Amino acid sequence: MLAVFLLLLLPHVASVPSPSRATPRFCRRCCDHLDPPFNPASHPAANQTPEIRTIINMTILKGDKGERGDRGTPGKAGADGAEGPAGVTGPKGSKGAAGAPGDPCKTQHSSFSVGRRKALHSADHYQPMLFDTVFVNLGEHFNMFRGRFYCSVPGVYLFNINIHTWNSKETYLHLMLNERPQVILYAQPSERSIMQSQSLMLPLELQDQVWVRLYKRQRDNAIYSDDVDVYITFNGHLVAPKA
Repeated sequence: MLAVFLLLLLPHVASVPSPSRATPRFCRRCCDHLDPPFNPASHPAANQTPEIRTIINMTILKGDKGERGDRGTPGKAGADGAEGPAGVTGPKGSKGAAGAPGDPCKTQHSSFSVGRRKALHSADHYQPMLFDTVFVNLGEHFNMFRGRFYCSVPGVYLFNINIHTWNSKETYLHLMLNERPQVILYAQPSERSIMQSQSLMLPLELQDQVWVRLYKRQRDNAIYSDDVDVYITFNGHLVAPKA
């Protein structure tokens, strides 16, 4: 009986297909597409690393300061620009020192003519006369601040002083060479004012000084002038240079 049973079962077992041959790789329904479903793990690009792009802002990066390079070749000069406006006039400079005497073979000149527009009353026993008007002052040999002529060309000079007296007051002046009186100009007190003049010639050496001073005695000493006309003048010029 057992043998018969095995024989009856054997054809049925042999007709069962092998699981590896009959079972499909994928389960699908009859209405599914024939292509297999997409499997990300089986895609060729699944094992590749995705590309990452990084953008760096170079403007925020600053390196160490480099060494100074060699000086380049100077370029060509550009075209001249337009002339600018004139600048502000600067202050007058100080007076320079007198220069050395020039060539003695050349003709030398020295002359001055100055005036005073203000009246003058003698306040001290000796009082130098100062001047406020310049007519001629060659070489600036006459010093207006001190009222003195400084000899820069040795030789013989002619000097002249003109004044206007004051009514009822004495007029007494000295024409001075350095600190020595040379001549006087004098007028007694009078009810009438008059013009007075004095002239002389003097031999001068280098840096000799010629000037005018008022000499006050017991009486009031004064000379007249006003702001309109010039009543007081002092003049001098070189007659012959020293040989």
